[in-house]
Amino acid sequence: MGRGDLTNGQWARLEPLLPQGIKRGRPLVWMRRQLIDGIRRRTRTGAPWRDVPERYGPWDRVYDLFRRWQRNRIWARIVTQLQAEADAKGLITWDVNVDSTVCRTHQHAAGAAKGGISKGTARRDRCRAGRSRAWTLARRADQHDSPCCRAGPEAHVRRDYGRPAR
Repeated sequence: MGRGDLTNGQWARLEPLLPQGIKRGRPLVWMRRQLIDGIRRRTRTGAPWRDVPERYGPWDRVYDLFRRWQRNRIWARIVTQLQAEADAKGLITWDVNVDSTVCRTHQHAAGAAKGGISKGTARRDRCRAGRSRAWTLARRADQHDSPCCRAGPEAHVRRDYGRPAR
């Protein structure tokens, strides 16, 4: 038994909550307890499924059991039953904790300049103000080296909008 594996008491508590097998026939090669211990180890460590130790069974068998029970909502049912029983015994305190330490910023704040708005951004915004998108693209095609209007991916747009280039 590994360090993070289920104890005999935990297994005795969990076993009645597990679904009963429908098929009869070949005996199981890998016991459910081994597979569940493999699932618990993988979720606890965050390792890839292929890195589940062989003592828990083949990794694909461990993964198949996990996914099948997840799709059938068996894990959710087990957690709900355990919570309901613990709540009935008074083992759970349902206190609400509101934490306001998370402060979200705008998505562009990660690369912002130290002194506020970057001068290049302000210059670009002034240059584009009051002009249509087509006119701005035409100017970019002609002035892609200009410090006023820096080139973007649209810099190779042809200037055929009927306006003279400046």
